[in-house]
Amino acid sequence: MPTPLPDDWNRWLGGEFQADYMLALKRFLADEKAAKKTIYPHSSQWFRAFELTPLSDVKVVILGQDPYHGPRQAHGLCFSVQAGVAVPPSLVNIYKELASDVGAEPVKHGHLEAWAKQGVLLLNTSLTVEKGNAASHRGKGWEPFTDRAIQTVSEHALPSVFLLWGSHARQKKSLIDTRRHLVLEAPHPSPLSAHRGFFGTRHFSKANRFLVEQGRTPIEWQLPATP
Repeated sequence: MPTPLPDDWNRWLGGEFQADYMLALKRFLADEKAAKKTIYPHSSQWFRAFELTPLSDVKVVILGQDPYHGPRQAHGLCFSVQAGVAVPPSLVNIYKELASDVGAEPVKHGHLEAWAKQGVLLLNTSLTVEKGNAASHRGKGWEPFTDRAIQTVSEHALPSVFLLWGSHARQKKSLIDTRRHLVLEAPHPSPLSAHRGFFGTRHFSKANRFLVEQGRTPIEWQLPATP
């Protein structure tokens, strides 16, 4: 597996591509493709979150679990879908909280690259999934890599905000230096759990307040009407 990461990420993560776990992951993915299984997203987008958000630009980290496993959805950014695809239910709830918190007008698409380009690292803890089979690539080797990415932000990025939504994301808090970074926790925005405490958290305004306090430019959470 090559090291398809931008230079500043590659400095800290490039060596991971020769680790035993990553070589095992490479073999697993090759076997899946040989078995004619469809893997999402396309391999050219596995590391899209790192390409769009260089380490030096990271301001906010949002953690997801797995890529979407439906056709044309996943493109390498957690919670985000490609243009022309229906907005997923969890993202609908994120838009509702954005509207309530910072007055951002909900848009009719679910394409979040505009956030990524401002410094919002939209990172899934597993970067691939089999079509129609949620969680199918968990435990295959992605988690040590993405854990190391979280640690890299903690150790080497400017003071940033980590938004940990749901029990899976909240388990990653131990990887973060909370003396330097702001960690905000809440239930997952899924329709199954959003009403148990995601709504009303005001995480987006709190994130921007922290960034301003650190002398950093806040995030423009209002997405463009068209991606």
